[in-house]
Amino acid sequence: MKTVIIATKNKGKAKEFESLFHPKGYQVLTLLDLDPSIDVEETGTTFEENAILKAEAIANQFDRFVIADDSGLIVDALDGRPGVYSARYAGEDKNDAANTAKVLKELEGIPEGERTARFYCALALASPNQETVTVSGSVEGIIAKKPSGENGFGYDPIFYVKEKGKTMAEMNSGEKNTISHRANALKALEEKLDQFLQTEEEKA
Repeated sequence: MKTVIIATKNKGKAKEFESLFHPKGYQVLTLLDLDPSIDVEETGTTFEENAILKAEAIANQFDRFVIADDSGLIVDALDGRPGVYSARYAGEDKNDAANTAKVLKELEGIPEGERTARFYCALALASPNQETVTVSGSVEGIIAKKPSGENGFGYDPIFYVKEKGKTMAEMNSGEKNTISHRANALKALEEKLDQFLQTEEEKA
């Protein structure tokens, strides 16, 4: 069976890709299936650069077709922070509660109308001897004054989506997956995927 590597150790993230690739006859593998110790250093200054770094490094290592993502939170009043540093905003250890607390602290006294933000996701498709392709998706929101909701992770409890009248962490997975930045990036990916796969299969 043809395989695609999703450069993640997050099983939930891999599931989102399975629904796209299984109908096309591709088995989805993750870093957990190959080598959980792999950790590509993300030295890029944009989400796209980091996604490309990961995708190309792993594609070259395994000589396979790879998709990598980099995503995070962009807050307008913080000049775009935490941005590419979203996962480690409060320090080197990935700590969701500390990251969230830091953003809320930095936005103290900022009125609701100026607390606009977006989740952003960049996806990179890489394969040896084929030009890397990137797509992106985003979802607009407002940073709430305090966390609310038990679902989701990261900044979900403080990311309020006006159209839904709730934070990302208050949505069920079905709701979240229809509007999320990753869902929107996957839609953009679908538009470019067939051409990329055709080139991939012609190479083989």
